[in-house]
Amino acid sequence: MRWPISAPMNFPHSENRKRTMQIENLTQGTPEWHAYRAAHWNASDAPAMLGCSPYKSRSELLREMATGITAEIDAATERRFQDGHRFEGLARPLAEEIIGEELAPLVGSKGKYSASFDGLTLGCETGFEHKSLNNTLRECMAPGSTGADLPEPYRVQMEQQIMVSGCERILFMASQWNPDGELVEARHCWYTPDSSLRARIEAGWAQFERDLAGYVPQAAPVEAVGRAPEQLPALRIEVSGKVTASNLSAFKDYALAAFSVINRNLNTDQEFADAEKTVKWCGEVEERLAAAKRHALSQTTSIDELFRTIDDISAEARRVRLELDKLVKNRKESIRAAIVTDAMQALKLHVAGLDARIGEPFMPAVPADFAGAIKGKKNLDSMRGAVETELARAKIEANAIADRIQANLRAIEACANATLFPDVAMLVLKASDDLDAIIAMRKAEAERRLEQRERLRKEAAEKLAAQEAACRTQMQAQAAPVVEHAQATNPVVEPVAAPQAPQTPSGPPTLRLGQINARLSPIALSADGLASLGFAQAATDKAAKLYHEGDFPEICDALIRHIQVARAAAQ
Repeated sequence: MRWPISAPMNFPHSENRKRTMQIENLTQGTPEWHAYRAAHWNASDAPAMLGCSPYKSRSELLREMATGITAEIDAATERRFQDGHRFEGLARPLAEEIIGEELAPLVGSKGKYSASFDGLTLGCETGFEHKSLNNTLRECMAPGSTGADLPEPYRVQMEQQIMVSGCERILFMASQWNPDGELVEARHCWYTPDSSLRARIEAGWAQFERDLAGYVPQAAPVEAVGRAPEQLPALRIEVSGKVTASNLSAFKDYALAAFSVINRNLNTDQEFADAEKTVKWCGEVEERLAAAKRHALSQTTSIDELFRTIDDISAEARRVRLELDKLVKNRKESIRAAIVTDAMQALKLHVAGLDARIGEPFMPAVPADFAGAIKGKKNLDSMRGAVETELARAKIEANAIADRIQANLRAIEACANATLFPDVAMLVLKASDDLDAIIAMRKAEAERRLEQRERLRKEAAEKLAAQEAACRTQMQAQAAPVVEHAQATNPVVEPVAAPQAPQTPSGPPTLRLGQINARLSPIALSADGLASLGFAQAATDKAAKLYHEGDFPEICDALIRHIQVARAAAQ
């Protein structure tokens, strides 16, 4: 039975490797999954980010992260992915036998870093990463090899997995299985943390984030509408040991002229339709020339000039066809990216306007799947329509969030005590019922602390008064010579006034315990010592203990009284 997973979880570790990882409950392919990946630095993308991936360049990853548009997955790639998932599932029991513990596949994050794990143990000390066995892995996974011998892309991915989970090692396994699910071959080795590689990954993602913030897709200018070339004249060649009749020279001039006026600048749906038609037309020209050449060959063994001319025309037709075909694909991708980027910018400006309306930058990122909206769309008009619809939906959602934030701000401001809500940026995003419960809880806690503070001060004042009275009684009971000797060798101890009732402080606590000790140097006080004098800490800031500035004079008076009582008691 698999161990349960919840989010978030604190995994036990050795003292020097303790980590906290957020477990993400996501289903691959859903909008939430895409939104999560778009907002995190993923371990599977780390090799491309460092420029060592054999499958994707850094520039391609930048473009994908900036626009959300990913390359279409063909049938062969999809089958390879499916085989990889199947092999992974078959290999996991083998890994569990080697590790000696059960493994759970999951997705986790630590801050903005993210990783998908083929398996993690319950204690999160050991991870599992599986790949399909190939010749490259066979060469480097010889007997006695370690994770340091693996290709760099695999090491980069596993190092980021360790960064996220804090695990101590990862079992890397490569296996191959037949269609019946029977093991053909399997190899494994252990990967352990590499601090220098981790530093490269962290620095690489930091630079990638800066490059991503400044990414601007290239926009092509709008050009005139083009048309496919007219039909070429029929090609006539007759040979009888030599060329007896041919219009090849005129055919060549006509064909090259037609090639030269083909439109290469594409922007509208009509231009793309013209270009795609021209690509097919160029292919037909190549086929006709090849047929003419075969016909001529059937009539003669070698006519050098004829073949050279046919080859020239055919080569030019092929060059134009390939150039135009590539241009169509690139231009379509450029326009798709521009449509998505414009929509992203429009949503960003809308959210900025809502922040201005609220008066504080409290608006969260509003997810919008513009890349998914244009997926499968065949023309520009349908792409723009789908993106505009998604943009409208995102703006509506953003408006609703802004309304909730403003209502929550009014509820918080009604408390008239801003010190209770240092995390206001997070609280305003909560549901109104949850916020009401938090407000009530914090007000009750503040009242409890105030009552405790007053009680401690009162107890301390009563204790000091009792000590002073006891000291005076003891001093009066001492013999006269002892009193005269004490007066001759020590300053006169003035009568100690009864402590005044403490004043209720106003404003947020800002005086740190370290600042109090700096003012009283070389005397050093602790939070417990101040509490014994009747001064409980008002708040904390991380490890710092905070007091009200108005407490300092009273602390000094309390110290003077305490010192006077201690001095008198020692006489």
